[in-house]
Amino acid sequence: MDRGLNGYYFEELEAGMSASFAKTVTEADIFAFAGLSGDFNPVHINEEYAAASMFKGRIAHGMLSAAFISTLLGMKLPGPGCVYVSQSLKFKAPVRIGDTVNAEAEVLSVNPEKKFVTMKTLCKVAGKAVIEGEAVLMVPSRP
Repeated sequence: MDRGLNGYYFEELEAGMSASFAKTVTEADIFAFAGLSGDFNPVHINEEYAAASMFKGRIAHGMLSAAFISTLLGMKLPGPGCVYVSQSLKFKAPVRIGDTVNAEAEVLSVNPEKKFVTMKTLCKVAGKAVIEGEAVLMVPSRP
């Protein structure tokens, strides 16, 4: 369902609801993220340096992949109108240029007093977890 500028209202959310968002990481994405964030760590932007690292080649910024979780939550589930309260992240494996990152989120619980929703968050590449975490979001109620 396309909700346009309105995401799910708090009252519509329940445990077990889930959604996903996929994006293939490009070299341009890595350079754009470096420019936006100021993180020019050579493991991300210098092939010669990265080849000599433990990763044996360039890797994407971990927070670039984590941003796909933000895209999923802010645009799909719960969608527009929600805001982050917190997000935990555990980086499990590197993401490389050309990898397709599949961000997934599932509603774990809802807190009616605070209008908070707790969600399990996960990013996978080729079915393998690269980021695991949990998000808490503030979600608007019906007007």
